[in-house]
Amino acid sequence: MSFSVSTFSAPTGALPLCSHGRRIPNRSSHIMGNSLRSRRASNFCQIFHGLKLWISETLSVLQHNGKSGSSQKLKTIKNHKEDEFEKKPFEETSSHARQVPESVLESKISSDSNSETTKAATHSKGSENLQSDASVDVENSSGSSGSLQQSPMLNYVVRDDQVPSLCIAVIGATGELATRKIFPALFALYYSGFLPENVGIFGYSRKNITDEELRSIISATLTCRIDHQQNCSDKMDTFLSRTFHVNGGYDNNKGMSKLNLLMEQIERHSKANRIFYLSVPQDALLDVACSLSSKAQTKKGWNRVIVEKPFGFDMMSSHFITKSLLSQFEEKQIYRIDHLLGKNLIENLTVLRFANLVFQPLWSRTFINSVQVILSEELGVQTKRFLDGGGIIGDIVHSHILQTIALLAMEPPISLDGEAIRNEKVKLLRSIRPLEPSDVVLGQYKSSTNDKVDLSLDNLTPTYFAGALYIDNARWDGVPFLIKSGLGLIKHCVEIRIQFRQVPGNIYREHFGYNNESATNEIILRDLPEEAILVRVNNKIPGLGLRLDSPELNLLYKDKYNVDVPDSYEHLLLDVIDGDSHLFMRSDELAIAWNILTPILNEIKKNNIKPELYEFGGRGPIGAYYLWAKHGVRWVEE
Repeated sequence: MSFSVSTFSAPTGALPLCSHGRRIPNRSSHIMGNSLRSRRASNFCQIFHGLKLWISETLSVLQHNGKSGSSQKLKTIKNHKEDEFEKKPFEETSSHARQVPESVLESKISSDSNSETTKAATHSKGSENLQSDASVDVENSSGSSGSLQQSPMLNYVVRDDQVPSLCIAVIGATGELATRKIFPALFALYYSGFLPENVGIFGYSRKNITDEELRSIISATLTCRIDHQQNCSDKMDTFLSRTFHVNGGYDNNKGMSKLNLLMEQIERHSKANRIFYLSVPQDALLDVACSLSSKAQTKKGWNRVIVEKPFGFDMMSSHFITKSLLSQFEEKQIYRIDHLLGKNLIENLTVLRFANLVFQPLWSRTFINSVQVILSEELGVQTKRFLDGGGIIGDIVHSHILQTIALLAMEPPISLDGEAIRNEKVKLLRSIRPLEPSDVVLGQYKSSTNDKVDLSLDNLTPTYFAGALYIDNARWDGVPFLIKSGLGLIKHCVEIRIQFRQVPGNIYREHFGYNNESATNEIILRDLPEEAILVRVNNKIPGLGLRLDSPELNLLYKDKYNVDVPDSYEHLLLDVIDGDSHLFMRSDELAIAWNILTPILNEIKKNNIKPELYEFGGRGPIGAYYLWAKHGVRWVEE
């Protein structure tokens, strides 16, 4: 190796302080290296410091090449105006290197080249020591040279075509909901092309696990649907390779800072958007949300936060949670998710109403006699998710049942915009009378030790709810909306039954036999046991004589459409990505729904209403039959 020599003449007088704090005497200096040649005395400090770094890096590279036995061409480091040196990132070789140490959160990285600290890049000594993407401060004390400290911030190398435009973080990534529902739904969307090819998936938990360990946990629950078999394994591998883990520990402020740093490394300088799914217990929600708001939101794109139910346990607790969330986020950022609202049945409500002329003129008190919303769950369903005396009221009735009624009975919105639909839902919910205790039947199953259910129920925790709602507006005045929802019943059934009035002056009345009630027309929207749309009509039975029957015209989805119906979480996550909020409860919807149910919750707290016991695996409390009869509605056997 040869060096050319040039003469540099310094101006008279002492030169200014260099970055190491020493004055340089007035003399001529011989500076090696054509790349560092300069004729301006004011740049002497920069030249001197650049030479020192150049020699240090050259010796480091030569030493590295000597150990590894590989030859490497040295690149000349050019002196920039602000003494900035180009840094080439090194690719990671270990998943452990992706963890962001806590010391990074406490270090302050300076970017001012004229400050008292000088930035220098250091080389790794082995293939597993990666170059930092952050700068390293070299502190200098008087009379002694500064010591180099390698930054613990480790670098993720992402090609330009892999920089994500969307990042999704699942908070509580190792929990049952995340592994069984959220990650499989994200993979299904990724396979179908509804997520960007370069999406970044981040799992945040308190567990000290690596990326590979999280991927192993997730991969055990990932499957491909019947219509998603082509290149399934390749897609799965690609999806998992874009999944990363962050150990948040027990300090959410530090944990969210780690998450933000990791996301920024993956995003680089792209204007990526972020979605945060808070799959956390109710008692941890506000602390996580507060830390997320201050530490992990991006300023380059939009941020959206998904909140799991329960949304409080009564009016007061719900108001407190809502107020706390709105102090951290805007209303448009918050998506309160109820997976039952992602069912295809719910999506079909507005389509059936507003896309079919045959139904539009019939959708009022003039033709409809009653509406029933039924959600019963069969054996083996545990009740440990009910954390308060409200039981099934807060878990299912408050969100799913009332939202279903709102979508079914609301006035036509001005468009399919999420806010337009929400506005109409709010109007409808405001029109519902608060429930009276006389129009409600509560139940609690009784079970033996042989039944595989949670037996540690509070004495007054209801597992069954039946009620009659009335909507005080011109369209629905006098029409009972009957609710029936329970656990541990004879079978799993989710359906909506819209029963029409009798035909006035029906001349065929006597030809229906002894049960004229069965001759009423009915629309049945069913999700379980088999998804279908059924329409009950009256027709003549083939043969001699005149006998009438009321069969069901059946549109069974599995016969008509040869596809697997996507999971409800897929529907709802895609809505969040698209910014469609119509299936998510707004804060005012939340408060109005609690207002409808508060009279019943108050009576439960006062012990004025006690659940009626029913047999586990039976049909529910006997009182529900009398409630249906009281409001003149035919009971439908399941």
